[in-house]
Amino acid sequence: MKDLRRNRMALSTVVTTLIILVVSVLLAGVVSYFAINVTSTRVQEESVHLTKQHVWHDGDSSSQAAFLMINTGGRDLVIDKISVRGQESEWNTVYYNTTTNSLSADLSFNATLSGTSGNISVGGTPYLFTQASTDITVRSGYTILVYITSPDSISVNDIGLTVGMTVHTSQAMYYKECNVEATA
Repeated sequence: MKDLRRNRMALSTVVTTLIILVVSVLLAGVVSYFAINVTSTRVQEESVHLTKQHVWHDGDSSSQAAFLMINTGGRDLVIDKISVRGQESEWNTVYYNTTTNSLSADLSFNATLSGTSGNISVGGTPYLFTQASTDITVRSGYTILVYITSPDSISVNDIGLTVGMTVHTSQAMYYKECNVEATA
């Protein structure tokens, strides 16, 4: 029987195997880290802040919805669809204004919005709203004000109830709830 303490080959085989194993694990870790780093720096995610959402009904026959959306991400985005209480709003009922101004004032009901454009004053500043005809593009860092005239399925019986508003973009859906308010 051989004495393993005096056999130099047995110890060197174990050490070389451990060295090869450690080097291969470290190499795999470095390659994985590099791949994740390259992928994460090349891809910028969509980031949106949806706020100041309102749904109004005047008590007779007119209803309106509004919200403010800020594109805080590093990429431009496209609004594909806007839904109020699960019902898609037709583009000819959607009016919007994109701006770089910061808005602290709240949005208010505006019964005069019709045609292809209209002016609405927000916090004392007049904004020209354009009627949408197709998907709306919002550049990175911009704010968009959106008004929807006569959103589907909002009636006088809904005043005081909570409804959901959903903004669909090419990569995500942004959902907010608000109470239906009376205008007078």
